[in-house]
Amino acid sequence: MPGNWIHLCIDMQKMFAEQTAWHVPWMATVSPQIVELSERYAERTVFTRFVPPPTADAMPGMWRNYYEKWSMMTGEHLLPELMDIVADLKSFAPPARIFDKRTYSPWVDGRLHETLALEKVEAVVITGGETDICVLAAALGAIDLGYHVILLKDAVCSSADETHDATLELLGGRFSVQVEITETDAFLSAL
Repeated sequence: MPGNWIHLCIDMQKMFAEQTAWHVPWMATVSPQIVELSERYAERTVFTRFVPPPTADAMPGMWRNYYEKWSMMTGEHLLPELMDIVADLKSFAPPARIFDKRTYSPWVDGRLHETLALEKVEAVVITGGETDICVLAAALGAIDLGYHVILLKDAVCSSADETHDATLELLGGRFSVQVEITETDAFLSAL
């Protein structure tokens, strides 16, 4: 079991839960597990929010191209409230914290790692979506930074089953020394 740990809940936002171009249909299926963990350990929970730019031109390099493709998901078109955490989880903040990011990974600008290092966090318990995009980026970044990564496989979701399954297989196989894959009940029971 991990020593000092945090629950890193990736992008459980209205823009993925509701009918948008980025809708993740089975987000609702994993929500009960995430709610249970967040409710029990709100003070250890960090919710990330993927915050699109106001326009595609506000982003550098290939991110500009990305948001030209997904212009309907930029700030000029997306209702601001859709960027918020889903209602079932929002009530836990505070004491849970909210961390905004502009990229898939929450580690890119160093703020999150700096905060967790000051708190002497050793392990990151990951939930949220999407398994094969932002969850994968969060897990790989945490591995690179030396955290013990615990991925709750019944508390992560994707809009693509095949790549969700492949990501779990990749993380559980190739990264088996650094990543532990388990289910929410097993994690909670072991605490």
